[in-house]
Amino acid sequence: MNLEQLELKANEIRQDIIRMLVSAKSGHVAGPLDMADVFTALYFGVMNYDPKNPQMESRDRFVLSCGHINPVWYATMAHAGFFPTSELATLRKLGTRLHGHPHNEALPGIENSSGPLGQGLSQAAAMAYAGLILKKQPWRVYCVMSDGEQEEGQTWEAAMFASKYKLRNLTGLIDRNNIQIDGHTEDIMPLEPFADKWRAFGWHVLEIDGHNIREIIDACNQAKAIYEKPTVIICHTIPGKGVDFMEYRYEWHSKVFEKDEAKKALDELRTLGGKIRSEHE
Repeated sequence: MNLEQLELKANEIRQDIIRMLVSAKSGHVAGPLDMADVFTALYFGVMNYDPKNPQMESRDRFVLSCGHINPVWYATMAHAGFFPTSELATLRKLGTRLHGHPHNEALPGIENSSGPLGQGLSQAAAMAYAGLILKKQPWRVYCVMSDGEQEEGQTWEAAMFASKYKLRNLTGLIDRNNIQIDGHTEDIMPLEPFADKWRAFGWHVLEIDGHNIREIIDACNQAKAIYEKPTVIICHTIPGKGVDFMEYRYEWHSKVFEKDEAKKALDELRTLGGKIRSEHE
């Protein structure tokens, strides 16, 4: 895909997220919307995988630590061919494979189960250690984390482990949207100087615009060239990206749509903020 196609794909994924959450009548909104560009870049511009052979040994591993944003993961995986997009409407419903938090035995292509925040980097570091040190395989591991979960001590234990073993095949991507369920991160438990903390733990640190797909892909490619340490990419994002009345508002971390809100959100996404005429007008 070229850059324009990737941007359009991210917009399609955002629309699917809205539809999924409306159908489920529950779930998280702000994080999935703001990470659509990162997931699109990873699945359609960076990672090595085969949806027809999801257990291919040489595949790159993807770990979602902040499992509550899984609507964006499910939507991206469906577009990538792991399962039909029609199944997205079953999110959080009885008997679905699309659980409220990811379960690694429910769907092909899901490497880890997640729910409790802060555990994902430990899982990803173990996978990277297995590939680099034990099996000497070429796979890479990508771990998406939220900024709020950086308050968890286990994250930093995993960061030390990855630095000690120089896990160059491990790339962390942090959704730096500055919000968590009760407010702004810097009010609840300040993270800054955030990049300096990661450097002090022995990681190569990159800071990018998390909505610039070219920057995301370039940063992941740069991480492949770093030989002596793991890399963390701090992705500066806007919570609720793409929907004006959701952007920057921590209340949309998890909020049920009220009457007409979903329609307004979809209209804005379909028209790219009014730049094109909607076929539904």
